[in-house]
Amino acid sequence: MSRLVTVFGGSGFIGRYITERLAEDGWRIRVAVRRPNEALFTRTYGVPGQIEPVFANIRDEASVRLATRSADAVVNCVGVLTPSGANSFSAVHDEGAGRVARIAAEEGVERVVHVSALGADPQSPSLYARTKAAGEAAVLAARPDAVILRPSVVFGPEDQFFNRFAAMARMSPVIPVFGARTRFQPVYVEDVAAAAVNAIDNDETAGVYELGGPEIDDFAGLMRRMLDVIERRRLILPLPFWAGAAIGGVSEALSALTIGLLTPPVTRDQIRLLRRDNVVSETARGLIDLGVTPTPMEAVLPEYLWPYRPLGQYAAIRDSARRLRARHRHGA
Repeated sequence: MSRLVTVFGGSGFIGRYITERLAEDGWRIRVAVRRPNEALFTRTYGVPGQIEPVFANIRDEASVRLATRSADAVVNCVGVLTPSGANSFSAVHDEGAGRVARIAAEEGVERVVHVSALGADPQSPSLYARTKAAGEAAVLAARPDAVILRPSVVFGPEDQFFNRFAAMARMSPVIPVFGARTRFQPVYVEDVAAAAVNAIDNDETAGVYELGGPEIDDFAGLMRRMLDVIERRRLILPLPFWAGAAIGGVSEALSALTIGLLTPPVTRDQIRLLRRDNVVSETARGLIDLGVTPTPMEAVLPEYLWPYRPLGQYAAIRDSARRLRARHRHGA
């Protein structure tokens, strides 16, 4: 019988790619999520009966145990960028992560992979980063043999980074940027998924891995790359951190008044996070150590950002026609 893996958050941005790769490798997969009906699309990644969405909330002991029982491996991809209600940073990143690892140990799960975040640091001014670090500590306390993956900004077709700013560029002549000089090392979501699957398959991979792509650029530079891809000229407007903190405070207050109906465009904690570079440290193990060759942004961004171009899908046809006319002129 094929091996069974439970992927907590297996229908999310990173989780769905991990689920798809595991299916290609022949695993049976439980996609453990809070809303299984919204994860039914993951069934198409495998053959009938190979992938089954199940209910689980990492804040709930019983549901985590049921989703984990009889599994050979567990992957936890659950995380929040903006806390809401009971899904606080501490509840999800710290307590939830520790709960998954502890129950995996109690249930005799062979391999545990935990997806954290680059910048996880118990001394960080950002609560997001501190709770990510606390979650890593909780995971390792329960499972010293766990694999912890720390990706930088993750990009891919469903990302909330390049897509978000490309959508803004389609409507606005200005791209406001907080932390314009803060450096990032964006990593392709398929590379993160490959790293997770390789970590499961290799018993010698225990420990922490920092995942970044082959390119490092600051926030403003990443916006310039995005604008080049979508063929738009926009003003990139660097804004000071104090302005971001003020806007974040007002946005959070409005969100609280509307009981979460209005999502803050930026939070004070995100501004704190932007004060530090988000790049792989020189001594850290990374993608290469997990058998993955990092994918450059230029190989991927045009494949999913083309809808934001002025001519959308027809931009490629236009460019092809221009090249054809140029060849004809050269031949004449």
